[in-house]
Amino acid sequence: MTADPIATGSSPAEPGAANRPYREVKDSHGRVYRVGETDRDILGHSRKLMVYLPWIAMMAISVSEYAYGSAEDTLSTAHGWTQSNTFWILSVWVFFQAGIAFPAGWLRERGILTARRAMFTGSAMCLVGFLALSHFHNVMLAILGFGVVGGLGSGLIYATSINMVGKWFPERRGAKTGFVNGGFAYGALPFIFIFNYAFDTGNYNEVLDLIGVYVLIVVAVCAFFFKDPPRNWWPADIDPLSYSGNVKSAHSLAKNPPAVRQFTPKEAIRTGMLPLMWITMVATAGVSIFGISFQVDFAKEAGFGPLVAASSMGVMAVINGVGRAIIGWLSDLWGRKTSLVFVIVVLGLAQFGVIWAGDIKNEWLFLFFAFLSGFGGGAFYPMFAALTPDYFGENYNATNYGLVYSGKLVSGLFGGGLGSMVVAAWGYNGAYALAGGVSMVAAAIALMLRQPGRNSRDALTAQPQPAS
Repeated sequence: MTADPIATGSSPAEPGAANRPYREVKDSHGRVYRVGETDRDILGHSRKLMVYLPWIAMMAISVSEYAYGSAEDTLSTAHGWTQSNTFWILSVWVFFQAGIAFPAGWLRERGILTARRAMFTGSAMCLVGFLALSHFHNVMLAILGFGVVGGLGSGLIYATSINMVGKWFPERRGAKTGFVNGGFAYGALPFIFIFNYAFDTGNYNEVLDLIGVYVLIVVAVCAFFFKDPPRNWWPADIDPLSYSGNVKSAHSLAKNPPAVRQFTPKEAIRTGMLPLMWITMVATAGVSIFGISFQVDFAKEAGFGPLVAASSMGVMAVINGVGRAIIGWLSDLWGRKTSLVFVIVVLGLAQFGVIWAGDIKNEWLFLFFAFLSGFGGGAFYPMFAALTPDYFGENYNATNYGLVYSGKLVSGLFGGGLGSMVVAAWGYNGAYALAGGVSMVAAAIALMLRQPGRNSRDALTAQPQPAS
């Protein structure tokens, strides 16, 4: 492909940063790239900060989902709630956390909601959520406070953080997105220990209030530095047409070529690929949520002691996060679609492995398959987050990824609610077998994904070039 200059200009720099001219070039597919400006020209510092700050924010909000289960018993006793009450509080949280991604993206791409404002708003809403969980005995008020308001706040922070790193690393987004996404799981680990060993009916108000303040402060400080790159921006150290310059980026781009153009949400839907991604997200996230919801109960049902049951959940939470970073890095080497299919197959096989380990009463084997389930049950999230801009571009990624991620709305229903009905009807073995089958169907659907507008020959012609 040859460069086709279409515009030139000068970037408005941050205070203390250089004001460097840029130019816009067009490739053979018609996609526009804005080249010439470095990250320091725009931000005044390295774009690496746009990885670390979203990562810190994601770790801060992870307590809401991944540590909630460890606090349920104390909350039930303190407020007089039933197990069903606490289940619905989290289910509503998951619904609104996933549901806000698309409308938030729509508002961001129209300039109504900036990245900073989204983060500031989300941090305040998270504080309200924890205060509600702490002080409202009425379960409906707790659902409204933590489930609705807290869920919306966490969703704003999650969607903004994931979108931010994707925009700043269009040439090597897999590893960066996986790293940031991983914080949303293992960031909860300290709070899991707090809720298990230092959380009771005598101090639950103070603990929850302090956690809410902690989330507010951490996210708000990170938000202060959030800034989107200009539309169509491309890093100055690698040619977007020949992929020459940075060797690591060149290899990643050869495996994951950029979208042929910037697709609006309607255009992305019409390609047929976004609906396929949504269906795959629904099925895979449902299996993941099922595993998180029922693994401890199944371990107890199988006769394993409480230490094994708790350890299996701890293993799942840590590997769930670490696995996201690992598969993100691998996807830059293997290709995004190959990596996505791999993790979905691993997730499916792990469900059958859990059945086997439970049947033969082997604790170590059970922990091993809990490890695999945790890996597969988290690693697909950054793959969708990276695959969406790979297929449809960065300019409308906030809404496009919001549509894909909205599949988690449905997943929360059949992974938790319908999952409990299947367990009641078929037992744990039947439910886990069904989950494994659903995962394999999802992997088959993922095999059908194709980058819109680009045939396989296009990707093969884009080979890494030596550094200049």
